[in-house]
Amino acid sequence: MRKIVFAFLPLLLLGGCQKEESREVKQYTIEQFMDNQDVAGSGFSHDESRVLLTNNKTGIYNAYELSLDGKEPKALTNSTKNSVFAVSYFPNDNRFLYSSDEGGNELNHLYLQDTTGKATDLTAGKAKTQFYGWAHDKKSFFFIWNKRDARFFDLYEMDATSLKPKLIFQNDGGYSVGSVSNDKKYISLSKEINTNDSELFLYELATKKMTKISENLAAYQPTDFSVDSQKMYYLTDDAAEFKRLMSYDIATGKREKVAEEKWDIMYAYHSDKGRYRVIGINDDARTVVKVFDMQEGGKEVDFPKFEDGNVNSVTISDSEQKVAISVGSSTSNDNLYVYDFKSKELKKLTDVMSKAIEPADLVQAEVVRFKSFDGTEIPAILYRPHQASAGQKVPALVKVHGGPGGQARTGYSDNTQFLVNHGYAVLDVNNRGSSGYGKTFYKMDDKNHGEKDLQDCIEGKNYLASLDWVDKEKIGIMGGSYGGFMVMAALTSKPKEFKVGVNYFGVVNWLRTLKSIPPWWESFKAALYQEMGDPNTADSLRLRRISPLFNANNIEIPLIVLQGSQDPRVLQVESDEMVAAAKKKGVPVEYVLFPDEGHGFVKKENQIKASKEVLAFLDKYLSQKKME
Repeated sequence: MRKIVFAFLPLLLLGGCQKEESREVKQYTIEQFMDNQDVAGSGFSHDESRVLLTNNKTGIYNAYELSLDGKEPKALTNSTKNSVFAVSYFPNDNRFLYSSDEGGNELNHLYLQDTTGKATDLTAGKAKTQFYGWAHDKKSFFFIWNKRDARFFDLYEMDATSLKPKLIFQNDGGYSVGSVSNDKKYISLSKEINTNDSELFLYELATKKMTKISENLAAYQPTDFSVDSQKMYYLTDDAAEFKRLMSYDIATGKREKVAEEKWDIMYAYHSDKGRYRVIGINDDARTVVKVFDMQEGGKEVDFPKFEDGNVNSVTISDSEQKVAISVGSSTSNDNLYVYDFKSKELKKLTDVMSKAIEPADLVQAEVVRFKSFDGTEIPAILYRPHQASAGQKVPALVKVHGGPGGQARTGYSDNTQFLVNHGYAVLDVNNRGSSGYGKTFYKMDDKNHGEKDLQDCIEGKNYLASLDWVDKEKIGIMGGSYGGFMVMAALTSKPKEFKVGVNYFGVVNWLRTLKSIPPWWESFKAALYQEMGDPNTADSLRLRRISPLFNANNIEIPLIVLQGSQDPRVLQVESDEMVAAAKKKGVPVEYVLFPDEGHGFVKKENQIKASKEVLAFLDKYLSQKKME
């Protein structure tokens, strides 16, 4: 629910926006934009001569390996139906693990592919699994699996030779597993209280002793253990507005602050032998990564600097000599680099952007802020078309992220750049309740979803209308998942505010959605009910009131709905019924259904079709261009 994607952008002042001379640009097809590649690295081979990565260059995600000598990536899998996501090489040979589901149903299995290309499903059955890392001795790996009970994820260990799974923690309490200590004596566990607060525990496997680490009502997130297994590390905003890194001494029970920033520390981990500590900071919609050398007293490493770039991931090799770095920006998908700590050599391994598109024709995002109806300052990400000016005003879209509790970041989006290239301004709003701006801001939408957070989006429309290069009569709203709900909430509760709505698989009936969430969300369900409301109680009255389906008679403006048939989170029936209700009202409505997609579209051919349909819809109903 609260997964976040991170990226970079410079901060601008309240309501500000970079002054730019308008100019005409070449307009590109969505096929040209989609010729870009999405690349994600997954770690080094045992001899550290190659990196394992995931790439969608063929139109669907597959596993590849890339030699550090700069040779072309070698395809390791050739799936044409289901996406394959590379997980990890084996520590001592060239076998590797990958994850894949069926058609977006989110029932990911863990597969082993040997050196002959033969793949074996290690977690067969109608269940979901997730890799949890290699044991420190490299003889086994850990993973979580809900095979025993679809509601809960148990922790397993699998021997790298026998490939026999062993249950090491039966999760009857609905915990989330954190990490396993190097000596295999302890695991860290957390448990959601609500979407803001959680509890943290240390569990001793041999004695089954459970020690509560959290002290007060706050957010707690386990990270890892020290190399000697004497300390457990975790993040918390206890007695603070933002999350900081803490340690817990297992022998003495002493808690100690390790690192604190002016923003949330999003993640922290230590390299295999403990020499380096890596922390990632959510710095106003961009990610700042810091690396510290613990052998040098925790001195910050002089890490490579990337002009206008954002370091989205850092993976240190087991030898602690090399590091794979993923770097992107608002005008570029992530590229993969490798850096040698000793020689200081930095090498770029990938070039992911389409050669057909001139980089100067892309638009750099800008972080802006505006005041909402009650004076609350709302952060947002603004994309201004190059062709926009006071003399050539452009239509615009308020974009709403998923969640509840997600965050609009400044990373690259083919779809956003495509729309901006075709003359549509986009304002990606971080309404109240978004992550990254402190726990007070994060809690501000609790049990007022579709109301005050929607008003923030309307104020975002008013901010756009105040810009002299935006056509204030042509502003629409778009969003996916929870953002799709916000689109439909706007169309049904504030029907005169926007000119069109673009809904990607949005919730329209909270009573049904909250009762039909996937079983593997059981540990999170109580927390979700605490934030959204429990459909089995008196909360159902409010949930019905804010559900767009029951207010469909209010729709007045054109609407397009896009949905995946395999979506386990927002069921197809949600979109089916909303489209039927809109058609009954007599408003223009278009429906794009993908039978082989789930919650979000991962196949390029489907992404292309979705983007084409949305642009054609906007051209017809928002900008009202003359159609040939």
